[in-house]
Amino acid sequence: MTLTLLTRAYCHLCDEMLAAVRPIAASHAASIEVLDVDADAALEAAYGEFVPVLFAGAPGRGEELCRYRLDRARVVEALEGSPTSAARSRATD
Repeated sequence: MTLTLLTRAYCHLCDEMLAAVRPIAASHAASIEVLDVDADAALEAAYGEFVPVLFAGAPGRGEELCRYRLDRARVVEALEGSPTSAARSRATD
């Protein structure tokens, strides 16, 4: 699964969320794509006031997991429900 984090430069909440989500993603074999909302007019218009915003998948197509602060439980739940996580769980049984 890919997590997408919408950020902007000089955003301390964005930096905090990225630092907090990295170990969670790593433990579930998920990747993180970081997008700067200021580099995309459509993303800035839709999410500019809400950064950081974390999605399971892509913005607009994936599930929004949290805004401003990491919701660890929701992220873990989304990752554990992903096909990659399920396959890894079966392999360790």
